[in-house]
Amino acid sequence: MNKSKRMLFIYNPKSGKAQIRNYLADILDVFVRAGYEVTIYPTQRNGDAVEIMTTRKPIYDLVVCSGGDGTLDEVVTGMMKSAFKTPIGYIPAGSTNDFGGSLHLPKNMLQAAETIVNGKNFSCDVGMFNDDIFVYIAAFGLFTDVSYETKQDMKNLLGHMAYLLEGMKRLSTIRSYHMKVTHDGGVIEDEFMFGMITNSESVGGFKRITGKNVKLDDGVFEVTLIKKPRTPMELNEITVSLMHRDIETTAIHCFKTTKLTIEALEPLAWTLDGEYGGTHKQVNIENLCRQMDIRVAK
Repeated sequence: MNKSKRMLFIYNPKSGKAQIRNYLADILDVFVRAGYEVTIYPTQRNGDAVEIMTTRKPIYDLVVCSGGDGTLDEVVTGMMKSAFKTPIGYIPAGSTNDFGGSLHLPKNMLQAAETIVNGKNFSCDVGMFNDDIFVYIAAFGLFTDVSYETKQDMKNLLGHMAYLLEGMKRLSTIRSYHMKVTHDGGVIEDEFMFGMITNSESVGGFKRITGKNVKLDDGVFEVTLIKKPRTPMELNEITVSLMHRDIETTAIHCFKTTKLTIEALEPLAWTLDGEYGGTHKQVNIENLCRQMDIRVAK
């Protein structure tokens, strides 16, 4: 008998209405039939997966995680903080799963498990955010003010864009922030109400909203910075430009860059892959080109 390959399987039992409970036995069967000896860890709290990955021993051939993009973020963060790297398999189980969609991973959990054992490694970019890590989006502004006012169902359906679109309804109360943004192509100084630095084909389930010709392994981020609209007409112009990615508007700055520094006059709340990323007056963001190996279909 051949020596078993070893797998560490980390899953969030609460992600996506806890649907993994219905598939767990069958998923494990896929892994075992493929010759893996599986160590299973259901996460117990926020930050759990980071700790597991940071302290894991170098005995695993593959680490598989199941949950939302936040769970994947924790696994990748822990791996990047550890002294060595292991290929990652991802079974999306959250509400939106932007990154899983960008990798064209199956939405069916058993098919995703089959992709992991039969697929190939794809080396994709990872984001460095000061001393932290993000997989596909770092964002500031607008939605942080309305996150507690947006209905949970809407959050699940639209993700980040629920916050953005809900906030846009409150034009008179929208806050903007004076910022200096230094990137590969120069310096921008202006008042922005929302910004996102992305490595994804979609955000909140909306495709094309991050830009055209998006590649996850090209060493650059897509950056979208939105100025505060002065009139309802300008607000509508911004919304249309975002949804159709027609960037012929002076209210939106869009560009690609390998790194950028954003300086604000006051501490600003950020989210990383949909999770709270702290408040910062200055952030340094850098693309770590092809630093994560993730399983995709052959």
